[in-house]
Amino acid sequence: MSEASDHSEDLPAARTRERWLGRILREGAVPEVLDVLAERLSPTDLQTLLIEVSRRRAAAVTPARLLKAYEDNRFTRPSPLDAGELARLEAMVLRRLGRHAFTAVQLSPLCPLGTVSSVATADQNKVVTTVRTSEVVADVTNVLALECAVRRRDLLGADPRSRRRVRLGAVHRVVRAQAFGPGMAAHFSLLGLCTAGRDEGSFAFETAALTEQIGVHLDLLREARALGYEATKVRVSVTDLTGGRHRRALREKVLDRLAQEHPGTGFAFDDDRAAGRGYYGGVCFGIRAATPAGDDVDLGDGGSVTWTAGLLGNAKERLMISGIGLERLCAAFRPPD
Repeated sequence: MSEASDHSEDLPAARTRERWLGRILREGAVPEVLDVLAERLSPTDLQTLLIEVSRRRAAAVTPARLLKAYEDNRFTRPSPLDAGELARLEAMVLRRLGRHAFTAVQLSPLCPLGTVSSVATADQNKVVTTVRTSEVVADVTNVLALECAVRRRDLLGADPRSRRRVRLGAVHRVVRAQAFGPGMAAHFSLLGLCTAGRDEGSFAFETAALTEQIGVHLDLLREARALGYEATKVRVSVTDLTGGRHRRALREKVLDRLAQEHPGTGFAFDDDRAAGRGYYGGVCFGIRAATPAGDDVDLGDGGSVTWTAGLLGNAKERLMISGIGLERLCAAFRPPD
């Protein structure tokens, strides 16, 4: 996904976590404390215990300590962007989704524990986990995939061979636990799209959903220009992850078609792409553009995944996901004053 996405825990971070965990377990007064908390207590009992721990720790917080924590904690600092400007951009995006037959969904700030690690197979260490068997939404498409699965299950209940597509979109402020580096916030606004359906043969679902979602993102970039955002030299790269088996279909049904509909945008295959392999399957794409300062920036990302197939236990289910960084668009593509 976009906005400095990362789908696996890096080795140094894993080693650091294991080292700290080992020290805690060696110095802890309770033998086998990790096994007790992780495996022996029921989820309800663990939740009760952690809530009480949080209550006692919160009771010890003084106003001075609270203010310092607010200033020092990267998760609690507000966005540096103008709230009204970002809201106008988000409102435009939500209005345009309906014109592309996508249903806009207002997601909860929380999702079930394990959403990212189970659906997208990313490490739980990159998610802000709560004490109430839930986690803060870290990726819009993971949660939209759950909602797509629910709606597709209802369609399949009425017709086991239903090909009716479910198109969902959401603008959401996500929180990610990993540190991205200087200038990168722990929370930011993303647009996520999901198209769920059934295998239609000959890569037909994938090419149609891919074309549709790329078209949505390009339409949004065009509309953003009317709000003053100058994204130039827009390029879309598509990667065939099937060893070239679907290259012709992708060229004829995706690249050539989009090139006709979006003159001035560059379209090409990216056979050397390394990011996202193992995360996406079949096909993936990226969108880049030049900022007013001349920087080449990654704006969007997407591809086909097997999430709804796994959630529904049905190998015929298909899902196309994508996202674009609205915070990045707002921050990097506004012309300098």
